[in-house]
Amino acid sequence: MPVTTARYGSWRSPITSDFIVAQAIGLSDIQLDGEDTYWVESRPAEAGRSVIVKCEPGGAAVDVVAAPFNARTRVHEYGGGAYGVSQGSVFFSNFSDQKIYRAGNDSPRPLTAEGLRYADLLVDPPRQRLIAVQEDHRTAGSEPVNSLVAIPFDGSQPVTLASGRDFYSSPRLSPDGQRLAWLTWSHPNMPWDGTELWLADVAADGGLPSPRLVAGGAAESVFQPEWSPGGVLHFVSDRTGWWNLYRVDAERAAPLLPMEAEFGMPQWVFGMTCYAFVAEDRIACAWNRNGLWSLGLLDTRSQHLRDLGIAGRDFSYVCATSGRIVVKAGAPEKPAAILQIDLLTGACKSLKQSSPAPGPELQPCLSPGQPYEFPAGNGERAYAFFYRPRNPEFAGPADERPPLLVKCHGGPTAAATNTLDLRTQYWTSRGYAMLDVNYGGSTGYGRRYRDRLKGQWGVVDVEDCVKGAEALASQGLVDGKRMMITGGSAGGYTVLCALAFHKIFSGGASHYGVSDLEALTRDTHKFESRYLESLVAPYPAEAGLYQRRSPVHFARQMTAPVIFFQGEDDKVVPPNQTEMMVDALRAQGLPVGYVLFAGEGHGFRRGDNIKRAIDGEFAFYDAAVVKAGLRF
Repeated sequence: MPVTTARYGSWRSPITSDFIVAQAIGLSDIQLDGEDTYWVESRPAEAGRSVIVKCEPGGAAVDVVAAPFNARTRVHEYGGGAYGVSQGSVFFSNFSDQKIYRAGNDSPRPLTAEGLRYADLLVDPPRQRLIAVQEDHRTAGSEPVNSLVAIPFDGSQPVTLASGRDFYSSPRLSPDGQRLAWLTWSHPNMPWDGTELWLADVAADGGLPSPRLVAGGAAESVFQPEWSPGGVLHFVSDRTGWWNLYRVDAERAAPLLPMEAEFGMPQWVFGMTCYAFVAEDRIACAWNRNGLWSLGLLDTRSQHLRDLGIAGRDFSYVCATSGRIVVKAGAPEKPAAILQIDLLTGACKSLKQSSPAPGPELQPCLSPGQPYEFPAGNGERAYAFFYRPRNPEFAGPADERPPLLVKCHGGPTAAATNTLDLRTQYWTSRGYAMLDVNYGGSTGYGRRYRDRLKGQWGVVDVEDCVKGAEALASQGLVDGKRMMITGGSAGGYTVLCALAFHKIFSGGASHYGVSDLEALTRDTHKFESRYLESLVAPYPAEAGLYQRRSPVHFARQMTAPVIFFQGEDDKVVPPNQTEMMVDALRAQGLPVGYVLFAGEGHGFRRGDNIKRAIDGEFAFYDAAVVKAGLRF
């Protein structure tokens, strides 16, 4: 095959936006019910509808609920944990009205009223009820009220089990159904800052008369309580600076395997799991060390942790029974998939892929993400995944270095992985290099690294992205005069700060990003309404600092073109955030793009909108940066 020499960034690629949208789905929320496996698929081709899928042993995957039902909850706005299943009975939250429905042979029937939202659905068959987190939005103009409730199968009024705290999650019944554990926390904490694990005996009437605190507090993050088959309560805690596994012995917590590794993750959505019991003394678990995940079996008696050697470096939604493990897994050369591992034979079977494995025509174009470590400020180290441009049909000119696209993940308490993502390959196969940065504040590197961002949002994250780009340029791996930056949500804020307070980037893209911290504090949803107290400072006492960290007030300092993508129905970062920034930049004559998507919230789910965002960003850089000759 002849190789064409062409400028980096101009290469033709078979990885098109149409191909990405047509092939890709989201996978999440795995649950096991006997021999059956369930999960949720988010389908761009169906306007982003979330579908509960069931797979019986040896059978094909089938949809549990047909359109127009959409199994998605808006609790905390980010959702997750939108369904529960037990003994073949499936209950789910429907997105359009937020009611809980019971699926069956006939059309699903509602169990709850409007104005109430539900998540973390736990089925309690002996008592003919669900246990769930309830978020009450019926009082206009006030903050919604969260509680833990029981919802009778007959559709009668929910009964409050626990209330008085700002947030609840993760209800777990003991195997005999006689005890309930759950997590709770209050403002200004986020669940990765400090949560409490509570435990109560279930009374004859189903209530929880004498709850008691088991673990956690304002400075200890507890994650995923779980019961062993024999009825011993377990959980994950970061009390040592790392999310490790613990067991409750005589109401006291004992560590199972102290390690400088993370057996937990930030609880942005409900239903997240990193471990599950195979037997009383064997735990299937995923752990993260230096940004890379592994999957293995922990023998709790010997404290021996055996890596199962499953190809992949990204694992989540771990579920297990005595004979199998089911997990969402991804790898640099493979898209995310639902994998089933037979513990007797070791056989690994893919039940569903988020997109087809790239065929022979695409494999040569794939650029694997390589871990990249670089010096940050104050003697710290920061981390990223670096993707080189790759396309077998093209080569860049000998005297040219590729342009760089720096990607900033959202959260900001989240993390980038190097699981194969065709949206990344879209860029690298066209001749771009990409740096996906796990800046200070990201997870996977321990609490100390996570806490680097405390009080420093808009500073540490931005500096790490700048330092990473400069490190690549100094090594001759990219063209230092052709660097752009992109990100969504909190990552969009990092983008705008980088463009406002630094001059190394030639352009950028903000996907539903924050531009005004004061506006965000005044107009956002309950879950994150006090988040900025730890990321920035208490408000309004430090209003001046909020203004100094808000890019909207520094639009005149920006010299690079920017494109904005925004959901019209976004309740996390409302459109007015983006529109203030767009107006400010247009007023000074900068090239600005603004695309508002009707019917979209925080993140885009419709295939046609995802396509427009992908192609729109590429076209904007090409027109406003490349062809205009602005610093490019």
